[in-house]
Amino acid sequence: MYGFDGCKKVKGRKGQTLVDSLGLVLKVVVSEANAPEGILAAYALMELLEEPTELLEKVQVLWVDSGYDGDKFALAVWFLIQAHVEVIGPTEQEFKVLPQPWVVERTFGWFNQYHRLSKDYERLTQIREGAIYALMTRIMLLPLVS
Repeated sequence: MYGFDGCKKVKGRKGQTLVDSLGLVLKVVVSEANAPEGILAAYALMELLEEPTELLEKVQVLWVDSGYDGDKFALAVWFLIQAHVEVIGPTEQEFKVLPQPWVVERTFGWFNQYHRLSKDYERLTQIREGAIYALMTRIMLLPLVS
């Protein structure tokens, strides 16, 4: 599956990554680049709800960037996990470090250090998702090994 995202001028695939407050991956959904981000994020939440865990019962606020702004996405999140959506984005024109999104950016930095995830080498989206889960397992076990 390949597509073209007209806003970002990117051809290929896009991944929706749900992380916790430490930056550890909860769920990843990889799809074509022209899929809407809000729909993919709602789909990732639905996939996470199918797994036998009580993790989402404790979530009260979901931090998202300005790409997920809108009432439809906020309503979908409320119906799925009864959490509020807080859009974190720049309010002024000058550069300022945003408080929460650095957690996800750090996770993406971990992905780029892994050669297989630095570029899109895979034919199937499931293989890329599996590689992300394998990398996160390695990252979580790293402090125990050393």
